[in-house]
Amino acid sequence: MISKKEHALNKEILKRLSGTPRAVAEWLLNDAEVKQLQDYANIVSIKRLGFNDHGPVHMRVVAINALTIVTLLHNAGVPLTLETEGAGTAEDSIVAILIAALLHDIGMSVGREHHERNAVTLARPIIDRLLEDIYPTRLATRVVIRSLAMECMLGHMATQRIHSLEAGVVLIADGCDMEKGRARIPMLLSTESRVGDIHKYSSAAIQDVTIDKGAKRPVRITITMSDTVGFFQIEEVLFKKINYSTVKPYVELFAGISAANMKCYL
Repeated sequence: MISKKEHALNKEILKRLSGTPRAVAEWLLNDAEVKQLQDYANIVSIKRLGFNDHGPVHMRVVAINALTIVTLLHNAGVPLTLETEGAGTAEDSIVAILIAALLHDIGMSVGREHHERNAVTLARPIIDRLLEDIYPTRLATRVVIRSLAMECMLGHMATQRIHSLEAGVVLIADGCDMEKGRARIPMLLSTESRVGDIHKYSSAAIQDVTIDKGAKRPVRITITMSDTVGFFQIEEVLFKKINYSTVKPYVELFAGISAANMKCYL
C-alpha cells in the first residue's frame, strides 16, 4: 500500500516522462525492495533519530525537482555531461538522475552517518537488476548509467566533490525539498527541544519552494517563509549545496518572508 501523497507524486513523475525514462521510473516506483527500503529509511529517520522526512515522499519530491531543473537547463540549451563527453545521451542522463533521486536516501535505513555511502551499497544490486531489465544487450550503457547514478547519490550531501552536471542537479534538487511538510511528523512526535532541532524548526518555517525559469539564468529558486528561522535552512543547507553544485552557474536564488522583501542570494 502507498499513501495518497505517494500516489499523486507517482502520477506527476510519470506525467513528465516518456520512453525509456518512463519505463525506468515505473520499474523503480513499483519495485517491492525499493519500496521497503524507502519506508524503513523513513522509520529510522523520523522515529529513531527524530529527523525530517527521508522516505518515499521525499525521494519522489527530489525526483520531480530534478526533472524540473533538467527541463529548464534543456530549454536554455545547456547540455548535460554525458552528452558533452559523448559517453551517453540526454535520455541516459535522465535515467541516471531518476535512479539517484529515488534511491539516494535509502542508506538512512542504516543510520545518518555516511548514509550516502550506505545508499550506494544497498542500491548496487537494485540498479543492476533494473539496468539488466531495461538494457539487456547494452553493457556499455549499463556501466555508464550505474556509475553516474552512484556519483549523484554519493554527492547529494555536498561532502564529496562532484564533477558532472547530473550530480549537481540531484544535489540541488535534494536541497530544495525543505518545505514545512518535511518536518510535520517529527514536530508532532516530539515537542521537547534537543540538540539538532534547529533543522526541524527552520524547515517548519519554509512555506513554499518554487523552481522555474530565471530572469538572468536558466533556473530560479524562490523560497517563501513564515519566520526568519527559515533562513537557517537556506544558508546552512541549500546555499551550501548550491555552492558545491556544478549547476551553480545556472541558478538564481531568492528568499524572503514575503514577495516584497525577497533577498537575492545568487
